[in-house]
Amino acid sequence: MNSEKITKNILFIASLSLIMLATGMVLTLIQGSIPVFQKFGLNFIFSNKWNPTAGREQYGALPFIVGTIITSVLALVICLPLALSTSLFLGEYYKGKMIAKIIGTLVDLLAGIPSIVYGLWGFYFLRPLIVQLGFNAQGYGIFTSSVILAIMIIPYATSISTEIISLVPNDLKEAAYSLGATRLEVILNVTIPMARSGIVASYILAFGRALGETMAVTMLIGNSNVIPKGIFDMGNTMASVIANQFGEAEGLKLSALIAIGLLLFLITGIINGFGKFIIKKFA
Repeated sequence: MNSEKITKNILFIASLSLIMLATGMVLTLIQGSIPVFQKFGLNFIFSNKWNPTAGREQYGALPFIVGTIITSVLALVICLPLALSTSLFLGEYYKGKMIAKIIGTLVDLLAGIPSIVYGLWGFYFLRPLIVQLGFNAQGYGIFTSSVILAIMIIPYATSISTEIISLVPNDLKEAAYSLGATRLEVILNVTIPMARSGIVASYILAFGRALGETMAVTMLIGNSNVIPKGIFDMGNTMASVIANQFGEAEGLKLSALIAIGLLLFLITGIINGFGKFIIKKFA
């Protein structure tokens, strides 16, 4: 058996193992979710009631789905202009220069900081700052969580976008300059159109990170099991409610938390699939 065939078999086994792992994960989540869906049906997804009191148990995932989507979307909105501006600065305006290398290294460093560190920083600095500015009496809430999430995902989006932007061929830019285009016109009509699929992919990855973030959000969102009425209200996300309550959960409550994990898995998969569609559509 030659080396090429051995390599092919190893890659096939690795790919098959990954598929089996994902399948096993989904099946385990489905199995754990069965009791709560048998009890409440699809109403579990659309109900906003969460009452773990024995004998009066009622579980609904809607507050956590809403909290997850609001915090993640708001974080992405905050992240987008900052990450895109920084990636253009690093990959276009100062490409290859010392300042770009220094800032790029700092961006990579920020991407590697554990989420609990961001959560601690948010708790001891960001939360009191929001209280002083008068946005929230306690500093906890959707907005605080979204800001810390945005800070966490900016390095991911920036790093990937910078790499993609720096790969745009210089010949195309020089051709545009030779026709009298300005730097801004080159960026808008050459750089961004050529790099847009990679830029979109970077924001999808960043959004996926925001969806599943746990500890930083748990420390700042307020952990209230209700649908937030505004961005300064307290709430909960799918990941944070699991982190808060899984350790002491049993019976139907445990099944409800597993079902929330399954829904988070499905939502993330749908968003990634939609992202791939967007990339193919505009690539």
